Amino acid sequence: MLKRTLILSTLLLGAASASPAKITAQSIIVNPVETKLNVEVWVNKDASGKANPTYRKGEAIQVAVKTNQDAYVYLFNINANGVVDMFFPNNFEESNFVKGGVTRVFPQQGAKYGLNVGGPNGQDRLLAIASSKELDLRDIATFAQNQSFAQVKVKGQENLARALSIVVNPLPADGWTTDVVTFKVGGQPVSTPVNPLPGTATGTVTITPGQGTQPAPQPAQPQPTQPAPAQPAPTTPAPQPTTTIQPGEKQSGERDQAMVDAYARLKGTESLGQATTYAVPWGDGLWQKFKGVGAYGDAVLLHANGSSRAYAVHGMLLERYLALAKAENGATRPPSRLGWAAGDEKVIPQNSLGTSGLYGFFQNGALYGTEKYGTFWLSGNVLKTYQGLGGSGSFLGFPTRDQYTISGAWAADFEGGTIRTVNGVTKVYRK
Repeated sequence: MLKRTLILSTLLLGAASASPAKITAQSIIVNPVETKLNVEVWVNKDASGKANPTYRKGEAIQVAVKTNQDAYVYLFNINANGVVDMFFPNNFEESNFVKGGVTRVFPQQGAKYGLNVGGPNGQDRLLAIASSKELDLRDIATFAQNQSFAQVKVKGQENLARALSIVVNPLPADGWTTDVVTFKVGGQPVSTPVNPLPGTATGTVTITPGQGTQPAPQPAQPQPTQPAPAQPAPTTPAPQPTTTIQPGEKQSGERDQAMVDAYARLKGTESLGQATTYAVPWGDGLWQKFKGVGAYGDAVLLHANGSSRAYAVHGMLLERYLALAKAENGATRPPSRLGWAAGDEKVIPQNSLGTSGLYGFFQNGALYGTEKYGTFWLSGNVLKTYQGLGGSGSFLGFPTRDQYTISGAWAADFEGGTIRTVNGVTKVYRK
C-alpha cells in the first residue's frame, strides 16, 4: 500500500466503457472496444514494458506513462500478496491530467517523494488507465485527512478489475483504455531500505518525501504575505461574540460539518488558527475567516453549496483570490474565472529553475503563487495543457503573469516558455 515513502508492489491499469469491460489474468482490465486513445506504461529498468525486470526490496524505481491524446491517468500497483496501491493521482502532483504525446515520469526531478520497491518477493503488476474524462474513484480509494496517497479499499487484482469496470461503465465505449507492465521483486534486499513513516500504509512501493530520484530540497514554506485585503462582506452582517468561535460555527449555533472536517483534516490549529468570524453566506455557499498561523497568513474556509467538502485558501493565494472577486463582483461571491476552492492548497518544492511556491486548485481554474513573480491565475485549455506537461515541475516552470489574450485567443507566459492558442489549437513554445 502507499506510504510517504511509497513502496510499490503492483500497479494495475484499467479502463472501461459503456460496453462491458474485459477482465483478464494478465492485463487485469481491458476495453473490448477499439479506441483511438492509447496509453503506455513502463519502468526505468525496461523501456519496452515487456521484459518483466527484477527489483530488490528497497531499490528505487521510476514509472513512466505516455498517452497519444490528452487524458486523465490513474496508476495502480498490485503486489504478490494482492495489496493494491494507487500512487497517481496523489497530493504531491498538481493534476492527473496528462498532455497527449508527453512522457510523464514518476517521480519527476525534484519531486517531494521517491518510489522504492517494498516487497514481498514475487510478481508485481502496474496498471495504467487513461480516460477522456475524470473518474470517480471514491468507492475504490480515498484520501484520509492529510495523507498524500490514497487508501485503497479493495484487495487483489480481480476485485480491483471488477470495481474499475463499474467506474468506467458510464463512459463512452471508446472513452478509456489501459496498459499493464510487470516486474519481479526478489534477490537480496538493498542494505539501507527506505523506512516507512509513521501513520502510513505498508505495501510494495514506498513514497518518501524528499527522496526522489534527484536530491530534493526541503519543502518550501508558504511565504509571508502583505496584510490581507478586506474580506468579502457576508450577505447579512453578523455580530461577533466575545466567546471563542468554533470552526464551522454559524451565528445560529449550528456547525457546518464540511468546515469542521476540513479544519481537522488540515490540522487547523497549526495552519488556520482561531476563527475570527462565524461561518456566513457568501455567494451560494459559506465562508469563514481565520487568523492564520505564522507564515501561513490569514485564511478562509470555503464551502460551496452542494459540496460535501470544504477547503482552505490562505496567504498570498487568498489575497489574490479576494482581489479578483472584488474587481469582478465587489467581493460578494467567488470570482467566476476561478470559482470555489476544489482542493487543499499545496506547497510546491523548488523546481529545476530554482523556484518554489504555492498552488491552489479551484472549480474553474488555478492560482500559482511565488515570492519571485507573484500570484497568477490560469484556466481552461491553457491550464490543462500546462498541467498535462507537469505544471510548475515541467520545463515551463511557474507562470510569470496572468493568463491573457492575443487577438482574442488565450496565451500565458512562464519561466521557461509560453503557451499560445493558434487557430484554436493550444501550442507550447520553449524559451
